[in-house]
Amino acid sequence: MRKTSMILACLAIYAASPVLADDDCFVPMENWQPRDAVAELAKGNGWTVRRIKIDDGCYEIKGRDATGRQIEVTVHPATLDVIEFEYEDDDHDDDKREGRDDD
Repeated sequence: MRKTSMILACLAIYAASPVLADDDCFVPMENWQPRDAVAELAKGNGWTVRRIKIDDGCYEIKGRDATGRQIEVTVHPATLDVIEFEYEDDDHDDDKREGRDDD
């Protein structure tokens, strides 16, 4: 009985581990919005896109905002919700992050 309880506890921890890694997107590829939709999201927000890539299962946009500041935006691949928005200054010491409760 004790061995069964230990196995069940390990399985529960393993199953919950994606929840603990909250900066990753765990979405099957068939549920993803196309890259063009991400580009339209950026355009609609006034961002100039330099690069759209996939990082940790999320879309990541690198570019500039409407005022010309460098930005890095993490976007959920299925919903296109902004998960993280970061201003990148030249010295990288004063990065401003938005969209996270844990920052």
